[in-house]
Amino acid sequence: MSVELIDHGSLLEPQRAPATGLATLNTGLLGRIGSLETRLARSEREIDAAQAVRYRVFVEEMKAQVSPEGARRGREIDAWDALCDHLLVLDRSIEGDAEDQIVGTYRLLRHEVARAHGGFYSGAEFAVGALLDRHPEKRFMELGRSCVLPEYRTKRTVELLWQGCWAYALQHRVDGMFGCGSFPGIRPEEHALALSFLHQNAVAKGEWAVSARPELYREMDLMPSEAINARRALSAMPPLIKGYLRLGAMVSNGAVVDHAFNTTDVLIILPIASISGRYVNYYGADAGRFAS
Repeated sequence: MSVELIDHGSLLEPQRAPATGLATLNTGLLGRIGSLETRLARSEREIDAAQAVRYRVFVEEMKAQVSPEGARRGREIDAWDALCDHLLVLDRSIEGDAEDQIVGTYRLLRHEVARAHGGFYSGAEFAVGALLDRHPEKRFMELGRSCVLPEYRTKRTVELLWQGCWAYALQHRVDGMFGCGSFPGIRPEEHALALSFLHQNAVAKGEWAVSARPELYREMDLMPSEAINARRALSAMPPLIKGYLRLGAMVSNGAVVDHAFNTTDVLIILPIASISGRYVNYYGADAGRFAS
């Protein structure tokens, strides 16, 4: 399992926001390890606190660009926040209210919500519409804006985020997940080894294929196969992407440079049926591994 989780997802304005501020209201605990708990945000105040965590990671640490309003408030925000559920990891050993205890977050967008409000935000970078059209009977969810504060980038924090995503997917009968995985910087050639390995070994094909939008497409196949050492390629990969691969994920054909977030993105595609059996067994087919 990866010990760091940082991802943002790409930017595209939805057509309209829902009447309620929260995509759903769910007060149930999804998992617990020691003093750490995972659940969905229960209030606008908790979403605001999650946006502050995102600001610390994406803006202060990774130098992403935000709107003047976001910079003034110290929040990484966009219009998609009103459509999504916000998965949280809280450290209950921290004194204060729940908003003071948030140490990690993930943003989840369900298929039916996206369909009602203009599509998925990763559609700004990748041709996800073709994937959805090939699977009209399947339910998808999009994962993005995942981040963990530096001092909490440990195995158990990441395990709880996975636990929360798995429990959420089961609750909503999801058939497939996708979302952007990011390499730091806007020069794909600096990640030639890892990107070439992904292109040659993990590109989704057939009914699960997704390509970068033509106008944004950046080549991933930058090195010949005989020059690629798999161990070194995996070592050079961001932990989030490496963790997805271990689960059984595939990646897009082509990468996209996101100048606003100072990253090079690939789309991660994970059919539920492809998730490695050892991870299903570890977290439980009913997501009961870390349930309270």
